[in-house]
Amino acid sequence: MITYLVTGGAGFIGSNFIHYMFEKYGDDIRIINVDALTYAGNPENLKSVAGRENYSFIKADIRNSDEINKIFAENDIDRVVHFAAESHVDRSIKNPGIFVETNVLGTCVMLNAARAAWENEDGSYKEGKKFLHVSTDEVYGSLSDPKDYFYETTPYSPHSPYSASKASSDMLVKSYVDTYHFPANITNCSNNYGPYQFPEKLIPLMINNALTGKKMPVYGDGKNVRDWLYVADHCKGIDMVINKGRMGETYNIGGHNEKQNIDIVNIIIDTLLEILPEDDERRKNVSKELITYVEDRKGHDRRYAIAPDKIKSELGWEPDTKFEDGIKKTIKWYLENEEWFKNVTSGDYLKYYEKMYKV
Repeated sequence: MITYLVTGGAGFIGSNFIHYMFEKYGDDIRIINVDALTYAGNPENLKSVAGRENYSFIKADIRNSDEINKIFAENDIDRVVHFAAESHVDRSIKNPGIFVETNVLGTCVMLNAARAAWENEDGSYKEGKKFLHVSTDEVYGSLSDPKDYFYETTPYSPHSPYSASKASSDMLVKSYVDTYHFPANITNCSNNYGPYQFPEKLIPLMINNALTGKKMPVYGDGKNVRDWLYVADHCKGIDMVINKGRMGETYNIGGHNEKQNIDIVNIIIDTLLEILPEDDERRKNVSKELITYVEDRKGHDRRYAIAPDKIKSELGWEPDTKFEDGIKKTIKWYLENEEWFKNVTSGDYLKYYEKMYKV
């Protein structure tokens, strides 16, 4: 039985990955979920798997080397899938220090613990071990030419404290591959969307605000372009890379779904009006009059677009979900899980929202 250590598994992509892996492999794998349960980590995301004998949760901080080394000492870890990170650009602008601590120092702690557990005396590594570092397309910066795409060979040019911290963690992983021949891969993905996403991010934020009749804040002119990837397709790509990816290689995972932010907002409104029954009380709140343009984000990158050619040609990965289907599935999930929404948008989230968007 292969044992996976998933960091940040109570977060958005991490929890979706755990669900994906159990749906695919069932009892043939074991998953240990390590999460510090900061604001975006939610145990409710994994209620349906919490009772499995081949699943365990450990509350631990990846910055704490004693805690992480103890986990490796007590478990024979085969694969590390490293999601744990501070990930919201707006928060990184307000408090860059915590992004450096978690994303850079935390990754270093994870690398050192895995290396200590896996390395043989002659510098080789135990068979079947692999460390997969999950990163972002934001490390590449911004594209000005509409014909350009991010490739694995694109030079890094991060523009926010968040993307700079992720670029730094990528470089750490690369250095361990080059220096210690450490068995690792890196994946750089485009914007994910789907169930369990914390509503500071664009799509769940807009769904929540539309349903509750709150203003829908759009940065600048709303024409910033992002490439959107349904989270289950991303999970499929990660599974392929950690099992079949060439050692030491980086793989870009993107959806070929470029959309302007304002188009996303309009699609959400139109889809809600399409899906919500006429007698649903929430329907009366949904209106394009809620769209409110706010001061642009500092250092706001204009366009991201990933070319997933390498992962397609080497591993056969392609996204299964068209955006028009994925956004409907996502909206339906949030409509059917209103209690989850209420639980995560109470307390500190409200203070953060009011401070950030001032609408």
